[in-house]
Amino acid sequence: MTLRRSAGVLGITAMSIAMLSGCSQGEDRAGESLKLWHYENETSAMGIAWDRAIEIFEEETGVPVEFEERSFEQIRQTASQVINSDEAPDILEYNKGNATAGLLASQGLLEPLDGAVEEYGWDSKLAESLQTTSRYDEDGVMGSGSWYGIPTYGEFTMMYYNTEMLDEYGLEVPETVEELESVMQAFVDEGVTPLAQAASEYPLGQLWYQLALTQADQQWVNDFQIYENPVDFEGPELTYASETLDEWLDDGYISEDSTGLTAEDAGTAFINGTYPMFFSGSWWYGRFLEEVDQDWETALFPNEGMSPGSSGNLWVVPEASQNKDLAYEFIDITLRPEIQALMGNSGGVPVAAEEADITDEESLALVENFNTLLDRDGLAFYPDWPTPTFYDDLNAGLQGLVNGGLDPDAMNAQIAEDYESGIPQD
Repeated sequence: MTLRRSAGVLGITAMSIAMLSGCSQGEDRAGESLKLWHYENETSAMGIAWDRAIEIFEEETGVPVEFEERSFEQIRQTASQVINSDEAPDILEYNKGNATAGLLASQGLLEPLDGAVEEYGWDSKLAESLQTTSRYDEDGVMGSGSWYGIPTYGEFTMMYYNTEMLDEYGLEVPETVEELESVMQAFVDEGVTPLAQAASEYPLGQLWYQLALTQADQQWVNDFQIYENPVDFEGPELTYASETLDEWLDDGYISEDSTGLTAEDAGTAFINGTYPMFFSGSWWYGRFLEEVDQDWETALFPNEGMSPGSSGNLWVVPEASQNKDLAYEFIDITLRPEIQALMGNSGGVPVAAEEADITDEESLALVENFNTLLDRDGLAFYPDWPTPTFYDDLNAGLQGLVNGGLDPDAMNAQIAEDYESGIPQD
């Protein structure tokens, strides 16, 4: 079998149906194909694992996969229009949370998966804490209702450190926020901006939320994410987050240039050794294993509490899908032990792997950090989830903070208005 990947379409030459043992399945499916979208880089753990899943799917079904690689932003910005048309894929990776999968579910654009979950037993493979983002009520609020998505990996945010740069200046990986600030100041004193960041996409928003979480408890997370109580944007959690970021900008820990940078810009700057630190998600881990030439390591953000994280993004099936049963078969393959182990050994965080199957020591350390957060009940979801527009609203507020157009109080007032206007009304 030949795989051809490009920035647009990955074409896959299917095995001849006649070569399959027991041709009846292939004959029944003659002329069919599975149209699949996702936005994982081919060197990432998910990209590697899902490429193998595509091979297995084609081998077992005789059905070719028409794979199109779309960027995160392409899918986020166009999914609601495209999947409600005859251009809809049969299955796609989609972001989890109220503002994304929840919104599409509430609009009737996603197929409920309850029957498939029961048939394939997916609920028994996913820890209860990872099921929250798979289920949505009629208002699109996560945590209850029907299943609308299936994760095959977990994810969380953490600090990435270029340890060669730390060693060069006699520094160590910090264990507290105070030590982190001291290390960043030491880099600034040497003329080095320490933190790779991007304000036009998700990285700075996740750091802002992480800072808030250092002052928060689980009830605050429930209030912010699923509206159990009103959120005080002048309270200690968000005041600390915005004021601390403002101080870090003033101190030179974050470049003012980050206002126009993307996540890819920040990640590649860390890869290239421009910055010694990067706060972002586990989805970068496999890519960094392949592309970072200097020594590096990871650690949870230096606090003993919560961090942004959850199940990974979801396989969802559009209501307009023409091949729902094939989509379910593909999802099930991605949850098989061999695919989960491949993902884990490639630097991912599998949700249904046997720990004994993770033989790569670096990858095992990543899984252990994820399990530490699970043991703490420390997965606090992501800051942009509560409302359909809050991703853009928060980025706009943070860009104002970075470029000096907004001070912390003004930023929090602006995003408070955006947040409150987007909460579903009874």
